[in-house]
Amino acid sequence: MKKKFINATIYKHDGASEILVKDGKFSAIGNNVGDADEVIDLQGRFVLPPYVDSHLHLDYYFTGQDDEIKNESGTLFEAIDLWNDYKKGTTKEEMKDRMRQAVKDVASYGTQFIRAQTDCTDPNLTGIKAAIEIRDELKDNITIQVVAFPQNGMFSYNEEGKSGRDLVEEALQLGADCVGGIPHNEWSAEDGNASVKEIVRLAIKYDKLIDVHCDETDDTQARFVEMLNAEAMKQGYGKSTTASHTTSFGSADDSYAFRMMGLFRQSGMNFVAFPTEKLFLQGRQDTYPKRRGLTRVKEFVDNGINIAFGQDSIVDLWYPAGSGNLMNILDNGIHAAQLMREEDFPRNFDLITYNGAKLMQVEDIYGLEEGKPANFIVLDAPNAFEAQRRRVECLASVRNGEYLFMKKPRTYDTELDVTRKTK
Repeated sequence: MKKKFINATIYKHDGASEILVKDGKFSAIGNNVGDADEVIDLQGRFVLPPYVDSHLHLDYYFTGQDDEIKNESGTLFEAIDLWNDYKKGTTKEEMKDRMRQAVKDVASYGTQFIRAQTDCTDPNLTGIKAAIEIRDELKDNITIQVVAFPQNGMFSYNEEGKSGRDLVEEALQLGADCVGGIPHNEWSAEDGNASVKEIVRLAIKYDKLIDVHCDETDDTQARFVEMLNAEAMKQGYGKSTTASHTTSFGSADDSYAFRMMGLFRQSGMNFVAFPTEKLFLQGRQDTYPKRRGLTRVKEFVDNGINIAFGQDSIVDLWYPAGSGNLMNILDNGIHAAQLMREEDFPRNFDLITYNGAKLMQVEDIYGLEEGKPANFIVLDAPNAFEAQRRRVECLASVRNGEYLFMKKPRTYDTELDVTRKTK
């Protein structure tokens, strides 16, 4: 079965207007690509690879709507404390129901790849078990990586005779895809450094990727990203390592940042930033000037360091809003990071597509290339600039050559006419 999509503008394929799909894979991308059993006219719209949410807490989804628990201070640490109590009353089935709805929400905007940060500081590993089952249940349509994330710390947490470190290893044995960590939430810098070393050791032992909540603080002296980068370099593991958040690096001294940029390039370590959530959470102790919590995104881009954007939270204890629409995340991010130069607009979509696929190491099945699975989305715009300028909708999401969804563009019941007399 061959399908041909015509009259398209295709990301990173200048001048090409047609996509040929055979047996669920890209057969050709170009012009006059040959005959097909079915021809779909995209009417000049913009084709992207699917959105990649590089960091999303599916297990926290919509917990912010519970009247029994409210993050009154709006701080990261109150959210952690509240979640610690909340999670004890959850069941695997309740967790799965929320995760399933979360995936449906984000997929409705064009996301097909998710790295799911999942709390494992629970002796029963309820969230991990739920996430693994959801990953396997939805694998044909949505690619999910499960991170064993010790929200309460690897060494600061101990319950029922199990430390956070023990539970991370148990989660990996159950089938989690990545080793997580949160060194800035350990009780001391020494424990934080020890957790970083253990994260890397476990990743190598079980042949897993690494994704660490790193320096999610306004403390300008936080140095766990430096530690993580050093350990990754020593083990030759930089390309398999991701540092998420690194908000303190956005406040760090320029001399220190300059030095670290060189080391980041050397290691090949990846980064994830969260424009909307960080704007909400960080700088809570500041009057003015008020820090906005974003790491040095533009500098990473300019230095060729892989950086992606993520949603992080959807209506939970950390962030009261969020929809999973990565177009919104991109829009906020390029404004906050000042990525609006002429050369930025043609490549900005990398932040929610290719860069995320790179850190997830799914490049063998991702991208608009012949021979790869025919996974792509269609945006209601003629090109990358107009898509960003107008923050357009995703009209279709295609997986293995078949529609996950397709919808019509917005229409008016009454067309706009600025000359029409209204009085």
